[in-house]
Amino acid sequence: MRFRLTPRETSFYDMFAASADNIVTGSKLLMELLGADSATRIEIAERMRAAEHAGDDATHAIFHQLNSSFITPFDREDIYTLAGLLDDIMDFMEEAVDLVVLYNVEELPKGVEQQIEVLARAAELTAEAMPNLRTMSNLTEYWIEINRLENQADQIHRKLLAQLFNGKYDAIEVLKLKQIVDALEEAADAFEHVANTVETIAVKES
Repeated sequence: MRFRLTPRETSFYDMFAASADNIVTGSKLLMELLGADSATRIEIAERMRAAEHAGDDATHAIFHQLNSSFITPFDREDIYTLAGLLDDIMDFMEEAVDLVVLYNVEELPKGVEQQIEVLARAAELTAEAMPNLRTMSNLTEYWIEINRLENQADQIHRKLLAQLFNGKYDAIEVLKLKQIVDALEEAADAFEHVANTVETIAVKES
């Protein structure tokens, strides 16, 4: 790691860790959504909305700290990018839950549970990785595994689309379900974008 003679603002590390922990909360709510009845789904959506708002607050806190800090732990642009990408993950997960409730989807297509399982694992890995930004150590396996999970998510997504277009569902139902599985796929992509940004930061700081 590059040797520094100047002090750095370290609260960013705690803020990124808090954002990632909030994403774990969101992924657990997604897991709860599976098999839940309509009334429970509404309650889950409300909790997810609260988690998404908490994510927004965490992101704004990072931006505020960034604007008021003279010295940052790594490039300002990378801090801004990483905070925004973490927020994107929560946005996409909240969108998926909200659509399930708004469209009153009675049964999610087979394969959605696999999408959510991938997101839950990616959330755990991301939460484990954020504290390691302090030392820029033990991060390589993280971004490699996130990339593997994103490839797995792509395959699941393609199979889900094939299932939706196989004639089993009517056109309106296809449109509804496609928006949901697409939002979950966007969340998987966002996890990879976070991992790619972490890799970029680690390379710069090495």
